Amino acid sequence: MNWDQIQGNWTQAKGKLREQYGDLTDDELEQAKGNDEQLAGLIQSKYGKSREEAHRELDRLFP
Repeated sequence: MNWDQIQGNWTQAKGKLREQYGDLTDDELEQAKGNDEQLAGLIQSKYGKSREEAHRELDRLFP
């Protein structure tokens, strides 16, 4: 799935993200609004992962 599709189906995508990354708040997810760079940054800061690792996880979550 590409990021344009994820942004179009943001409500469903937020649900998947909440399941995988429970520490992300609704406000943070709403602010990111499907922007892969912002989401990777949030995952990086909240979970102590590298940006590359965060991108790989997002790619696995949204194939």
